[in-house]
Parts: sequence; C-alpha cells; structure tokens
Amino acid sequence: MGRMKDRAFALAMMAPAALFLGAFVLWPLVKLVIDSFFDISPIAGGPRTFIGLDNYRQALHSSDFTHAAVRTIEYTAIVVTAEFLLGLAAALLFSMLGQRSSVFRTFFLYPLMIAPIVAGLLWRFLLIDNIGMVNELLSRVGLGSSADAIGWLSNPHIVLFSVAIPDIWLTTSFMTLVLFAGLQNIPAELIEAARIDGAGSWRMLTRIILPLLRPVIAVALIVRGIDAAKAFDIILIQTKGGPDNASQTLSLLIYQTMVRFREPGLASAMATMYLVAMLVVAVVAVWFIWRPGAEQR
Repeated sequence: MGRMKDRAFALAMMAPAALFLGAFVLWPLVKLVIDSFFDISPIAGGPRTFIGLDNYRQALHSSDFTHAAVRTIEYTAIVVTAEFLLGLAAALLFSMLGQRSSVFRTFFLYPLMIAPIVAGLLWRFLLIDNIGMVNELLSRVGLGSSADAIGWLSNPHIVLFSVAIPDIWLTTSFMTLVLFAGLQNIPAELIEAARIDGAGSWRMLTRIILPLLRPVIAVALIVRGIDAAKAFDIILIQTKGGPDNASQTLSLLIYQTMVRFREPGLASAMATMYLVAMLVVAVVAVWFIWRPGAEQR
C-alpha cells in the first residue's frame, strides 16, 4: 500500500514536467513532421494541401540543401575538434596544477556566461574588414600588409572558419569543465602505477586516461556536436549565411526557407530530415565512442 502511495506521489510530481514537455517539445515535433507532408500557405489560416513526399524530394534535389548540409558537417567538425583538443589540453593542465588552478578555472569559465548572440556580435567587430581589431593588430606586428589584408567575414574560402571562432571561444570552457570533472574520477593509483612502470606521458594519455574518459568524451562530443550542428544566432549575427551562402548552415537555410521564401512545408521537411540525421549521429556516436559494457566483455 505504501509503495502504491509512493508511486502515485512520484507520478504526481512528474506530471507537470511531463505536461510541459508534451506541450512544448513533443507536440511541436509531431506537428513539424505532419506539416512536412503538406503544401502550406504562409498566411495564417490559409489552405493546406497534402502533397505526400514532394517536399522531401524537392529538398533532396535542391543544391542549396545539400551544400548547407555539407557546410553544417564541416562547421561542426571544425568547432567540436578544436574545442575537444583545446578543452582536453586545458583540463589536463588544470588537473596537473590541482588546487593551484582554481583561480584560472574561474576565469576560464567566463566566456561560457556570455550569450551566443553577444559573442557573435563581439567577434564580428573584431574580424570585420577595414575596422576589425584583429587585422589591425596583425598589420601592426608585421603579419598583414594592411588593415583589410584578410577578409575574415568576406572571403568565401575562410568564412566558415571565421564564424567558428566565436563558437570555439565561447564553449571550449564547457568541454574543459566536463573533461576536468571526468579526470577527477580517474583513480590516482592507476596513474601512479603507470609512472612506476615507466609509462611516458603519451602512453598514459592514450592507454589509460582516454579509455577511462570514454563515457565522458561521448557525452561531451554528442552534446557539443548537436549544439554546434544547430548553430544559428552566432552565424546569423556575423554573416547572415554569406558571402555567397558560404557560411549558410542547415539551421539558417531552414529559417530562410520559412521566413524569407515563405515555404513552411518545405522548411518542415528540411527540419525533419535534419532532426533524424542528428538522432542517427547521436546513436552512432554513443555506440562507437562509449560502447557501454565493452569493458566487461
């Protein structure tokens, strides 16, 4: 009887959160998928015509969609790789310093408190041609011929790397925090035993630290990978997807399809494929990076 009361009490406590998730997460997702099968008028209350998979065919045959997908993969790879390498290096450094790193860790986490749109606006002013501080500093130290020598945000060949800089600066501290927390759970006896056995730093990193950090790395990469793949405001504020759509990711394309071109059905189809792709990537990442239970087999 007591168990039934406890279970009823637990369900009652979870009900508000379940209702909230159902209303603001589950139903919008269901409506997104449903809308992807219709040709929808952009006018509120306008006609809806069922067209089956036509929106999906149109999206898959669109060069804008395929190019935006490739750029999204490239952007995500740039951001996550840079954040993981920098975050791992910082986490290892903080771990070696121990309590002496507490002040540095505090300052290192400051960028994480800045809103992405603010970070994008800040780096836009730093990288913009002619008046950007980065080009001005490079020219003054002799690494650039003039204040507009490098078109960080106007050169289609490097703009994707340029718009990734604010994202890397903003959230490397998150990767560091997660990896540092994982390092604290590695038994010190293992590290000490490896040192006694004569293992070098590289061998300890690749044979002991990284394998033990595998679940933490999986979580960090999946969370940051999904977050980077849906980057929107940080790119919109810098380039709006330009120049020549060179920094247009899927999130920007879906937004422009919905708002500028006023095709809600096509935008819903693109968003549905985008969502499914991210789910597949997350499952594959968990399987190959984490491989739960692999240590017991």
